[in-house]
Amino acid sequence: MGFARLEAYHQAVQEELREVFSSHDGFLYDLLRYQLGWTDQRGAPEDSPATLHFPSMLALVSCESLSGDFWPSVPAAAGIELVHNFTLVHGDVQSSRVEAQERPSVWWLWGPSQAINAGDGLHALGRTTIMRLAQRGVPAERVLRAVESLDRACLALCEGQYLDLDFQDQLVVTAGAYYDMIARKTGALAGCSSESGALAAGADETAVGKFREAGRRLGMAWQLSRDISELWNRDGVAASSVLHKKKSLPLIYALDNASVAVKRELGTIFMKRVLQPEDSSRVINILEQAGARGFAEGKAAEMVEEAMVEIEGVGLPPERLEDLRNLGRLALQGGP
Repeated sequence: MGFARLEAYHQAVQEELREVFSSHDGFLYDLLRYQLGWTDQRGAPEDSPATLHFPSMLALVSCESLSGDFWPSVPAAAGIELVHNFTLVHGDVQSSRVEAQERPSVWWLWGPSQAINAGDGLHALGRTTIMRLAQRGVPAERVLRAVESLDRACLALCEGQYLDLDFQDQLVVTAGAYYDMIARKTGALAGCSSESGALAAGADETAVGKFREAGRRLGMAWQLSRDISELWNRDGVAASSVLHKKKSLPLIYALDNASVAVKRELGTIFMKRVLQPEDSSRVINILEQAGARGFAEGKAAEMVEEAMVEIEGVGLPPERLEDLRNLGRLALQGGP
């Protein structure tokens, strides 16, 4: 996917979001604008460009691959972007993350109570934004299906986040349980995004279903790749996922395949009440020795291939598949 295409997607979604916010003023919306990267904590405009996250792109690419035009799906992508930011704000509170997206998090600046309020506002605004599909000529019954899909996805992602937090108190977590968790936590919203893009494109039931499933698998690959990046691309900083005892696939693989002595060492580390940076470094070393990174990267690549098999079943011309393949490569990079 070329830079020009990404820039067009980004510009279209930002214009849609700014139109949505044009009728909303007040303290709550100041927090939301800050979260979206439009302003600093004093409300002054920011020079740095706002981020368009991976789940939001799925609606645009799905719609364009099916119809040749991403324009009808822009409200869906904008709504998904707002909902994804809702998960980020609440996730920052749950993880006590001081910095997010290279600046202070909402909860750190305004406190956890206002951050929860801001997250809830983003969720509600995301839902009403998806309803703006009707302004792009999408039939009412398809708009309602997109909203229903979003509601189901939000419930699933809350289930997934519950599991992710619950795993922190468990030493033994199976790979199957991890896959189920990321399918809910991230795959559900990504699947909703692809489904909404297909609905906006006017696709038939078979195509809508296949794009929903493909989006779910791409979302899972993206989450797994982000888990990998968080462990290894840290520039010498302790991995927060280890310090918070998160059970990502590389750790699960190491616990399943390491020697008894290494398993005991990992158990001793994770039985500590509070982990230290040196514990994080030791865990990363163990994962490297176990070949856990290569295994996890291979599983992410498998998920992308499974997604492409689903999409190829729709019968799109080869040129329409290229952006979807590029999106799969982006998922394996773990960002944005």
